Amino acid sequence: MTGERIEGRGPRVEGRGGRSGGSARLLAGVAVLGLLPAAVFTQARPAADAGPVIAITNARILPVSGPAIERGTVVIHGSRIAAVGANVAVPAGARVIDAAGRIVTPGWLDSGNQIGIVEIPVSAKGTADENTTDPRISAAFDVVDSFNGNSTLIPVTRVEGITRVLVTPGGTGNVFMGQAAVMDMSGAQVPASVTRAPAAMVALLGEAGAAVAGGSRATAMLHLRETLQDAQDYARNRAAFNAAQRRGYVRSRLDLEALQPVLKGQVPLLVEANRASDLLAAMRLAGEFKLRLVLMGAAEGWMVAEQLAKANVPVVVKPLTDIPTFDSLGATLENAARLSKAGVTVALATFDTQNSRNLRQEAGNAIAYGMDRDAALQAVTLTPARLWGVADRVGSLEAGKDADVVVWSGDPFELSTGAEHVFIKGREMPPDTRQKTLLERYRSIR
Repeated sequence: MTGERIEGRGPRVEGRGGRSGGSARLLAGVAVLGLLPAAVFTQARPAADAGPVIAITNARILPVSGPAIERGTVVIHGSRIAAVGANVAVPAGARVIDAAGRIVTPGWLDSGNQIGIVEIPVSAKGTADENTTDPRISAAFDVVDSFNGNSTLIPVTRVEGITRVLVTPGGTGNVFMGQAAVMDMSGAQVPASVTRAPAAMVALLGEAGAAVAGGSRATAMLHLRETLQDAQDYARNRAAFNAAQRRGYVRSRLDLEALQPVLKGQVPLLVEANRASDLLAAMRLAGEFKLRLVLMGAAEGWMVAEQLAKANVPVVVKPLTDIPTFDSLGATLENAARLSKAGVTVALATFDTQNSRNLRQEAGNAIAYGMDRDAALQAVTLTPARLWGVADRVGSLEAGKDADVVVWSGDPFELSTGAEHVFIKGREMPPDTRQKTLLERYRSIR
């Protein structure tokens, strides 16, 4: 059916592209999820949902947290998922989207770019706020403070089914780069767009880390170790420091405070590194300070997959990394598959602010080079949600979670597939992008 209105008290049904509204009816049984630690900032959630009721019916649902559901229904009430299953009743008055057998998944999460804090890299001053070169204030650097919900990169990202992004500091200013945050792609400004902040503390090793720390990988490790030791000492002697009765520290008070959740295990340390020896060095550092470690890049991760799996250290990789450099001579397109098969927790990412929309292509290529399809889907949904502490909100299709839902025209791992409906927190996102606007403007040129 296409935009058909069924009279009476029954639901209204849409086919592809329909957008009729519907009245709301409260659905019972939506659990209020637990609060996150006080050390992090999360967007406030209403105690009970209010808003329209939407039912996506006749769908092949891939909830990620469980087996596929054939001819199932997803009910959205306000900002949250109210019900998911094969025998879910459609509430009276709901807006109905007939998926006609199409695939429905959670919204995808890209782990690692600068959407919202970088518009035009390098070439345009004033459009890039991804890092600081201040040698004493970098761990405290917070991407949330420069996030722009009106970025033109947000619409072109979400139309490809990416509903949340781990926004990370970029550049190479310091070995401690700053605090990353999970932001939604709704176009809302802070604080409404914040899902969790900080979600990770980002540090730099490898060639890039050496370049900002005196020219050697060993010096970069010394900088990280000294700063962490100072942060520990500061925590034990805060009163003495405030009374000017403690030795000076290499970093500012702001940096030392920002590192406390990392030392307490509330926030993971996300280390950017590629060479196998650098990955092992990061693991030794994390073991020394008992930190929750996540490795980003890890182009040679497959070489130390056994050690990573044994230590339960997750990695975030870009599947299409295969051009060797001195920092990653062992790069291979099979990296994600080899890591996953070895039992390493793997999340997939683009590391590309302007082309985060290519996450589906990255994941599809990971599958083409041996990664299990279910593992690949989890690597762009539930796995990153768990890594960044937002799995109670997003990452799977379950009652009570935020309604980040995507209806795909076909197999989401195929390039020819499109996202027909994208919902973020229960609100359907418009298909408009700057590229589409320019296409229409210049379709006919005199």
